Amino acid sequence: MKFLIVGLGNIGQEYCGTRHNIGFRVANALADAHDAKFEENRYGATCEFRVKNQQLLVLKPNTYMNLSGSAVRYWMQEEKIDIDHVLVICDDIALPFGTLRMRAKGSAGGHNGLKDIAAKCGGEGFARLRFGVGGDFPKGAQCDWVLGLFPQEEEDKMPERLEVTTKFIEAFCLEGCSNAMNKYNGK
Repeated sequence: MKFLIVGLGNIGQEYCGTRHNIGFRVANALADAHDAKFEENRYGATCEFRVKNQQLLVLKPNTYMNLSGSAVRYWMQEEKIDIDHVLVICDDIALPFGTLRMRAKGSAGGHNGLKDIAAKCGGEGFARLRFGVGGDFPKGAQCDWVLGLFPQEEEDKMPERLEVTTKFIEAFCLEGCSNAMNKYNGK
């Protein structure tokens, strides 16, 4: 069975390295861990590889994040991937930097990219992996925060956090969502 792993982010050099683009960064780390290279395709950059006996299709949508549902729907239909084999990776301001939280399904929690995917892909039955980017910003400054860069202190910790995130995604594909959550949630 094939899995669709979606890293959310915004296209364009001005968004590279921002908190909101952590999904793209995780997708890149996952591909790098398996010596896979992204190719530009319809609705985004994709790469494919195997993790043991599981086939993974990793997608970085080229729509803006808040319109990611079209890309996810296209690749689900194109590859005949069921919604319970979709994992979406996004930023979360409610979690401290680097904290990981996976859910098998659920609400968008205010994340517009997740809202669009749920609206265009038949509901909220897809798994989501939230990567904490912290929320230490003044009232009304959320947009500036998520579109800001990580401070050096967090960048220094990023390689280890990306390695753990990659293992979390692999566990999701190999052992199932529940087992992966038991191993890695909150780490």
